[in-house]
Amino acid sequence: MKLQIAPLLLLPILGACVAKTEGTATTAPRVQLPPPRVYSVVGLETVIGRTARVIEAQFGRPELDVREGSARKLQFSGPACVLDVYFYPPRGGGDPIVIHVDARLPDGRDFDRASCVAALGKATQHR
Repeated sequence: MKLQIAPLLLLPILGACVAKTEGTATTAPRVQLPPPRVYSVVGLETVIGRTARVIEAQFGRPELDVREGSARKLQFSGPACVLDVYFYPPRGGGDPIVIHVDARLPDGRDFDRASCVAALGKATQHR
């Protein structure tokens, strides 16, 4: 009988070895992300979806022509702004077309893309 009681006497000692856990779980604080930037294509109809040949006819010779794999960037500038035009091949194949356009002031600050397209288009008409 003494052998049967001995294990029962050890239970409180074993219970003290178990780590105490709290009942509350902590979660990481939720990070508030800024809303995604939505670009309008209004005013960019003469650029988006066009080939490099059409863009060069519209703005003249680019100041910069960079190729990386199948992608290409042409850069045009005038007194009002700098325009970067990005070309990628369409999914069905064919000549790369303009998928994205960035515009900035000569000092690097953001500039409205449609306004830059209009300003550079007018500048090439007067050449």
